[in-house]
Amino acid sequence: MKITVAGAGYVGLVTSAGLAELGHSITCIDIEKEKIDMLQNGLSPIYEPGLELLIKKNLRNGQLKFTMSPDQAYSAADIIFIAVGTPEEKDGSVDLKYIHVVSHTIAHYIKKDVIVCTKSTVPVGTNELIKQIIQSRKSTSINAEVVSNPEFLREGSAVLDFFQGDRIVIGADNPEAATIMEQIYLPLKIPIIKTDIKSAEMIKYTSNAFLATKISFINEIANLCEKVGANIEEVAYGIGYDKRIGHEFLKAGIGYGGSCFPKDTRALVQLAGNVKYPFELLEAAIKVNNHQQSLPVLKAKELLGSLKNKRVAILGLAFKPDTDDVREAASLIIIKELLEEGALVRAYDPIAIPNAKKLLGNSIEYAYNLHYALYEADFAIIVTEWEQIKHVRLDIFQTYMKEPIVIDGRNCYSLEEIEKYPITYLSIGRQGVYKGRPKDEMSIINF
Repeated sequence: MKITVAGAGYVGLVTSAGLAELGHSITCIDIEKEKIDMLQNGLSPIYEPGLELLIKKNLRNGQLKFTMSPDQAYSAADIIFIAVGTPEEKDGSVDLKYIHVVSHTIAHYIKKDVIVCTKSTVPVGTNELIKQIIQSRKSTSINAEVVSNPEFLREGSAVLDFFQGDRIVIGADNPEAATIMEQIYLPLKIPIIKTDIKSAEMIKYTSNAFLATKISFINEIANLCEKVGANIEEVAYGIGYDKRIGHEFLKAGIGYGGSCFPKDTRALVQLAGNVKYPFELLEAAIKVNNHQQSLPVLKAKELLGSLKNKRVAILGLAFKPDTDDVREAASLIIIKELLEEGALVRAYDPIAIPNAKKLLGNSIEYAYNLHYALYEADFAIIVTEWEQIKHVRLDIFQTYMKEPIVIDGRNCYSLEEIEKYPITYLSIGRQGVYKGRPKDEMSIINF
């Protein structure tokens, strides 16, 4: 099939490269010239493991091309995927300006019957709006069916998720359009759920809201574990064997971030408010997450008192490993609070420094290796569980830091390993280790 993907962001690029790999003829369109120039040369504007290789391969074999021309993109397309951005308004609702623009553009340039498929995460009712826009602008002789096909791609493993996802959701009012969409994905041998459009729109938000709530729940339990002397890892391991609960998303830490969970949870709360339904559970999950991101700074102040002129090493800037995305990253909150306390911040990340610089500028110092980040630091905060951080030799903290104090927001190290070194180590939902010894073994602690 001739397929066009509108939008060359995370979702659009992974969708384009994945569908091209399945043998479809793909045209990806975007309005940013610099981005299209990079892609035409086989360079990905985003970091996503495996993506650039797929782009290069399918550019070479002619299955994938990139353009800024709407006529070239839309006029001959059998299917058009909408994968444009849906940014957040100040009140938490979704800004649909890019959806409006691309819908009007599609309506103007289509010249044959087409299926318009929405990949972007949009509020319930948006696909109906897209259909109205296209029907009001297109020629009456052209039939345009609108289908909802939400994405479930995780940054850092998006290519893997495309080919080995848990399910594919197709929301359509026209059974024939749903069948055509199903045919596209059949080679993947992934379960396909066919439903109505509004339910498909709701599935995406509900999925992210549930996972975000699960993260906030285990973090609340972690905070309680610290108070009563339990170990959150043992608790999570124990409850995870209940098949109704499962082990996924039970890792305690400093909360979720990124482009999906924060935005989608707030959007769902806003949607509930629009129909006068108080979504108290999700509001509580958001509140817990916001508090959780501040925990490392609170722990540092409790341990050290004033942070003024203290040098702190921030280990990790991306909101999760294997991505350069810093949108809604806990690092941004932590750094902001540290600067307000008068601390001197030096941050390390293997990939995300360029994107962090766009937001933080010269307010902090950047380190391109872990050793320099730790050099002469008064304490360190682990924010992102990069492999480079998780598997480092633990004596590095003793060797390079002024005082080996580590506040681990991702529980990267076992307490048994930490206790082999004279390190003060505070994590989430576990008892602290002070200079290599559990707190109950320390009669006097001098810092």
